[in-house]
Amino acid sequence: MSFFSFASSLCLIITFSLLLHAVFGAGPNFHFCSTPDNFTANSPYESNLNKLTSYLYYQSPPTGFGKGSRGHYPDQTYGLALCRGDVSASDCKTCVVEASSEIRKRCPYNKAAIIWYDNCLLKYSNNGFFGQIDNRNKFYMWNVHVVSEPAPFNEKTKELFEPTRQ
Repeated sequence: MSFFSFASSLCLIITFSLLLHAVFGAGPNFHFCSTPDNFTANSPYESNLNKLTSYLYYQSPPTGFGKGSRGHYPDQTYGLALCRGDVSASDCKTCVVEASSEIRKRCPYNKAAIIWYDNCLLKYSNNGFFGQIDNRNKFYMWNVHVVSEPAPFNEKTKELFEPTRQ
């Protein structure tokens, strides 16, 4: 194999991997396996969770938000998916699918979990959480890039947190 052929192959592999990264995005930013409660494989809870994640996959992309529940106590599961407002419907759908798959790998058989990506988040639980503030499952991110003009940047940031005046 000539050097040119090797270099071309290497460039092609690097380009392909960057394309995959751009299409599917990076891995999750953070996740929590939220409860010590577990379910067993092939149980009614797992069946309800599978139905719920499928439902969220179809409900979330048109508006960027979906919530629902499946089953009945004690095997009922509640969940929501939320996509960032500037994410396309197809990217939202891709993110929800990836989040559903990845959280099940990271929190196998856990009855409650949450995962954050750049484009979406997915949360499910065996306890109803709709309309409740979640003070336990939070994390903080910050921008590590240097801001060239910090004073105007800080002013604009402050404006985002002030109530709007009518």
